[in-house]
Amino acid sequence: MIQLADYVVEARHASEVIGAVRTAAERGLALNVWATGHGSHETLGDDVLRVTTTEMNEVHIDPARRVARVGPGARWGQVIAAAAPYGLAPLAGSHPDVGVTGYTLGGGLGWLSRRYGFAADSVLRAELVTADGRLITVSPDEHEDLFWAIRGGGGGFGVVTALEFQLHPVAQVTAGTATFPVERAAETLAAYRDWCASAPDEVSTALVLTPQAVTVKVMCAAPAERAVRQLLASSITDTLTTMPFGRAAMGGTAAQHLDLLPELPDAAIPALVQAGRQATVEVRHWGGALALPGGPVSHRDTRFSVIVNAQVPGVAEALAPFANGGAFLNFLSDTSRTATAYTSGDFRRLGEVKRAYDPADLFRTGHRIPLRGTP
Repeated sequence: MIQLADYVVEARHASEVIGAVRTAAERGLALNVWATGHGSHETLGDDVLRVTTTEMNEVHIDPARRVARVGPGARWGQVIAAAAPYGLAPLAGSHPDVGVTGYTLGGGLGWLSRRYGFAADSVLRAELVTADGRLITVSPDEHEDLFWAIRGGGGGFGVVTALEFQLHPVAQVTAGTATFPVERAAETLAAYRDWCASAPDEVSTALVLTPQAVTVKVMCAAPAERAVRQLLASSITDTLTTMPFGRAAMGGTAAQHLDLLPELPDAAIPALVQAGRQATVEVRHWGGALALPGGPVSHRDTRFSVIVNAQVPGVAEALAPFANGGAFLNFLSDTSRTATAYTSGDFRRLGEVKRAYDPADLFRTGHRIPLRGTP
C-alpha cells in the first residue's frame, strides 16, 4: 500500500516503485528518484513526487560468473565487502558510501577504470520501471536501445530496481600517495604529464595541487613497480604499499569547476599552478580502457580531467583554450549543462530513446534529457 507523505514514497519493493510511478503519472507530477543521494541534483517541489529506494539495498555475488546483482539503494562499500572473499572487485567509486546505481548510470569513473573502463560499461542487465508503470528487463538482447541509454545516460529513463554488472579479478592493489615540494609544482606537473604518455593501463593516477603541497595518488591493479617508481623518483615521501582493494580509500575532489582536456600542453600549466595556490586542483589521467567504445559516456578521447573544488576567478577563462568544452555527468552539478556530457550524436539518440519510453516526460528532474534530444 503506497502512502503519500508530502509527495514522498518510501519503496521497499519493485511493486511499490510501480505504484509510485503510476501515482505520479495519474496526478500529473514529475517523478524524482532518491536512492542514496548520489547523482541527485534537485529538491522537491509541489509538482514532484519523490520515490526513495534507499531500503532496496540487497547485494548478491555470483562468484562463478563474476557478477554482482544489487538493489538501487546499495552502496559501494557493501559490494566491495561482498566480492572480496572471492578475490573480485567492482569498478567502484572513490568512497565506500557512494551509491552504486546513481554513480553507474552517470558513467562511473573509478580507480580501476583505466584497466577495465567506466562502471557503466560493466553493466550486464538491469530491471527498471518505465514511465507507463511496467517492470522490464533491459540487456543486450532485451530493449537494446534502453540498455544502451542507461549505461551513462543518467536516470531519466526509468526507476532502476536491480542492476547486474561484471566484477573483476582484483584482490590486492598497490596504492598510496606521494608528496612533492609545492615550490616545484609546475615542474612536477609537467613531469607527471610526460610520464602519463606511456603509463601502463593497470595504473590509475591523479595529481593534486593545494596551497600546501603537490600530491600524486596512485593505484595499481597489477604489478607495475618499475613504472610507478619512475613517477615517484623525486618525491619527498610516499605511502605506497600493497593492500586489499577494499582498504585502498583514495578519495576524490568535489567539483566546483570541471574541464576535460584532450592534451595537457605546457601553456596550460601556469593556470593550474595558479589555481592550486587558492584551492584544491585535481588533474586526473584518463586513457586506457576508458577510451574503448560503449554506452553514451562521451568524450572518451579525454586525456586529463581538471577539477577545482572552489570558484577561482579566471581559471575557467585560462583553461578554456585547452579544454574540449565537454563535461562528465558524475562530476556535473549544473543541470543546465547536461548536454555537454555527451557528443551531439549521442544526445540526439538519448532523446529518441527518451521519447520512446517516456513520451510524457515523467522523469524530468535533475539531469534532464529533452524529448527531442536537443538542449
